[in-house]
Amino acid sequence: MIRTFKSEDTDAVIAIWRSASELAHAFLPAAFMDEAEKLTREVYLQQAETWVFIRGGKIVGFIGLIDDYIGGLFVDPSHHGEGIGRALVDKAVAEKGSLVVEVFVDNAIGRRFYASYGFTGEKQVMDPHSGFPLLQLTYKASA
Repeated sequence: MIRTFKSEDTDAVIAIWRSASELAHAFLPAAFMDEAEKLTREVYLQQAETWVFIRGGKIVGFIGLIDDYIGGLFVDPSHHGEGIGRALVDKAVAEKGSLVVEVFVDNAIGRRFYASYGFTGEKQVMDPHSGFPLLQLTYKASA
């Protein structure tokens, strides 16, 4: 089940963000991750349109959008490969149509997921916060 994020979901969402980020973004320095967690909790979750995926009464994934931009897509690593990420992006496509995302070049998990979903793109930009390269990807929804 997918539903709109509520403020009382914050701790569960942050725990998923942290565990999934530590797996996919192991190359990022710990100090950067600590600051990113604080910003996610205090700023990004407040600004984004966020949906959570519930399985067995527990939040196991979430997606945050700013217009058609995926600001974050994270699934509890113990639930990777179960279609949760795909279901969340399906929801975003149903709501927004075409989508844009930036994924760290070194994030093999994210790049593989987005490529399998049908996102394309080769443009690289530098993340101003971490200094690591990002790949800009787009998904064109069918009319």
